[in-house]
Parts: sequence; C-alpha cells; structure tokens
Amino acid sequence: MNIFRNFFPTASAFLHLRMLFSVFLMPVFLFALSQVPQINLQNTVLTFIIWHLLVYPASNGYNSYFDKDEGSIALIETPPPVDKSLYNFSLFLDILALLLALYVGWILFFAVLFYGVVSKMYSHPTFRFKKYPLLSFLIVFIFQGAFVYWSTYASISGLYTLEGWNLNFILAGLICSCLIGATYPLTQVYQHKEDSNRGDKTLSIVLGIRGSFYFSALLFLFSSILLYFYWYRLEMSTNFLIFLALASPVFILFSNWFFAVYHDPSKANFKNMSRMTLLSSIMMLIYFGLLNII
Repeated sequence: MNIFRNFFPTASAFLHLRMLFSVFLMPVFLFALSQVPQINLQNTVLTFIIWHLLVYPASNGYNSYFDKDEGSIALIETPPPVDKSLYNFSLFLDILALLLALYVGWILFFAVLFYGVVSKMYSHPTFRFKKYPLLSFLIVFIFQGAFVYWSTYASISGLYTLEGWNLNFILAGLICSCLIGATYPLTQVYQHKEDSNRGDKTLSIVLGIRGSFYFSALLFLFSSILLYFYWYRLEMSTNFLIFLALASPVFILFSNWFFAVYHDPSKANFKNMSRMTLLSSIMMLIYFGLLNII
C-alpha cells in the first residue's frame, strides 16, 4: 500500500506541478503554430499536450521536489511540503510524454528526452546546474525558447527539422529565447536570500536587483529588434506594430516597478513579480494568438 500511496499524487504534489505555468510558456507554441505553412492537426494536438500538460509540469514538479522551497516560488506564495508522490508522478509524466512523442515522430521524441534529462540535471543535487548562474540561464534561454520552437515547428508541420532551417526559422527561435530570457532574472529577484542559503548562485544574484532589471530590459529590446527584422523580411511589418501596441502595457508596468525597486529594493517581492509575469504572459498570449488568426 505504501508503494501506491507514494505513486498517486497528493494535493500538495498537484500544486507543485504548477500547471498554470505552462500557460506562460504557451506563446512559443503559438508562434510556431502561426508560422507553419501546413499543419498536421493530430500532431499539433499531441505536441501541445506533450509540452504543456506533461513535460513542463513534470519539470516543475521534479524541480520543486529537490528544491524543497519554504519561501514563495512561481505561482505559489506559500508552497506546501513536498512528498515522494511528487517525485514519482513527475517521472510518470515524463515517461508518458516520451511515449506520445515517439508516436508523433523521432524529432519530438529526442527533443522531449533531451529536455527531460537537462531539466533533471538542472535541479538534481548530483549536478545542480541551477547553482551556476550562466549555465542555468542558458538552459532556460535555449530549451524553453528556441529548442521548443524548432522542435514544435518540425512536429506540427510533419517536416524534418533540417528541411526548415533558414534565417527566418533561426530568427524565430532566437526571438522566443530572448523573450523567455528577459523574464528569467525577474522571477528570481525576490529569492536572493533563499537561493543563497541553498547554495544556488542565480543570475539575478550575480546581477543584483537593479542589474536584473537592466538585463531584462536589454534582452527585451534585443528580442524586439529581432522581431522587427523577422517581420520586415516577410514584408509583414504590421505584425510588428501590433506587437508594440500589445507590449506597451508591459513596458509601462515594468518601468513603474523598476522605479519603485530603484528607490526601495523591498518592492522586488513575490506580489510585484507575479503581477509583472502575469501581464507579460497575457499580452504575449494575445499577440501570438492573434498571429494565428491573422
């Protein structure tokens, strides 16, 4: 009975999967979907399920199990204690994702496999990539951005990845990485003390609170420049203007938050971070969702 008790996820385990966090990463999928010339509907549905209902929650749960956070984490202000069922269920989700990915195609299978291995090395105490500031940033920057875009594009189009490589294909992946990377240090600005106590030297700790904001602003600016060239090359500059319009509320909130933090570092807290993350995610979901309609 203990075996089954540790396998079926408890309420605490479900909470640590942070299913809503998958929504924040959905713009990458929507961008790929909007750029595919011909969609394989079955592969599209399965690819969405694999990334957003299986892989991302599994990664969140596995990371939470080894972090054992007592302070606020993304989407959970007061995280409950973790238990063995979280670890077991996270692995189950990974296995299920691999089986479904194998059905879709070998590109998605190896993408999910590689993503799963790297995400486990990110948090497992044996490797703990999370404690290395540059390495941890690059893992999130590459694997939650360009890596997912390129493998998703290949899977939902039914094409081999090598057939889709051109400048615009590369630019689109880099845009996703830059947008993900711009948010990354802001999600860590309120966790400096807890991360330091655990021995994790995050990028935000290295940059400092103000430096984290400067870094995010520069990376967001770079992603905007790349997006401009992307649409310019496709002779669809109107799509860039729509991006600027939808991104303006995010810029205003970011500026107000930075101004507050600049004068009072205590404003770099969970509540303000959550507000910033939520607004930016909603605006990017609307934008990349609109691209599929346009």
